[in-house]
Amino acid sequence: MKRSENGSRRWILASGLGVAAAAAGAGWALWRLQRTGEEDIAPLWSMAFDTPSGGHIEMASLRGRPLLINFWATWCAPCIREMPALDRFAREFAGRGWVVFGLAADSADMVREFLLRTPVSYPIGLAGFGGIELSRRLGNQEGGLPFTVLIDRSGRVARRHVGELQPEQLRSWVEGIS
Repeated sequence: MKRSENGSRRWILASGLGVAAAAAGAGWALWRLQRTGEEDIAPLWSMAFDTPSGGHIEMASLRGRPLLINFWATWCAPCIREMPALDRFAREFAGRGWVVFGLAADSADMVREFLLRTPVSYPIGLAGFGGIELSRRLGNQEGGLPFTVLIDRSGRVARRHVGELQPEQLRSWVEGIS
């Protein structure tokens, strides 16, 4: 019976160490997700996106200004509801250096068709369905839409938000950055 007790103790000890290691790993992953630093988004600045009109936008050209990137899709009702507020925000704060950039996680044809019916004044990039993966790399762990990330003038992630943004939230973000 002693051997059985020793085996049980070893199993309990090994299980406890496993749980502790898993907790440490989860804590590290959470810390890493919550970190805001240029190293989290460095690859973003080398990307370029086609536009619905046939041009392209290089992310490096948007660097150095407060940048609000909004991931959206034509089939996403909350995305569509928040677009007028994003459009007003883009026009109102452009003079203060702010840039709103929409990244459509959708097919190019669907985006073109949608924007003919519902134009916006801010630039739109075509991220395709890979846009969801890019949003995950920027902190959208759920992969939900809409997803908005605010990058400050120094190139650090200042805010992240999954779900429909309200105009009051946008204004509070400005106060925190400007």
